[in-house]
Amino acid sequence: MTLARMNLRFSRPARRGMALPVVLLIVSMMLVSSAASFEAALLEARNADAVVDHLRAFHAAEAVLVLCARELANGSMSAPVAATQSGEPQAWRRQDTFERQALTPVAAWPGSARPPQCLAEAWRIDSRPLVRAYLVTARGFGASEQAQSWLQAQLIFDDTGDARHIERHWRQVVARPF
Repeated sequence: MTLARMNLRFSRPARRGMALPVVLLIVSMMLVSSAASFEAALLEARNADAVVDHLRAFHAAEAVLVLCARELANGSMSAPVAATQSGEPQAWRRQDTFERQALTPVAAWPGSARPPQCLAEAWRIDSRPLVRAYLVTARGFGASEQAQSWLQAQLIFDDTGDARHIERHWRQVVARPF
């Protein structure tokens, strides 16, 4: 056997041993990549569920706000909470008052933990003593009670002229009051 043939025989096993670490490196990179993609997909699914839950609560509150404002304008709503002071009403900010006096105009809302509620409060506007004003607050729920949306409408009934005029001012309550 010649020296050249002996060198070929000894160099082949060294090249074969490199294949396993390279394959393991590629497989581990694919595993890390797929795990990261899976985590990103889970995060996107949670965010989408949170958005759907918020939209469900928002639409429930909006629907009940419209219903309660319509009933108040028609005069078919039971007596609203009386105005106790001048300035904007604050009873909607207290949990005990809101829970005790809020109306539930619809029995249920699809996918919500609880039916939406509304509370109407009479409001004395010092600069306009001849008008009747009300603050209507609505609360809608998502799939859990923690997912809530609060909306308000300020209704001002001006009967002083020839025709009845109703001013409507809408706003979203950014933070839960309680």
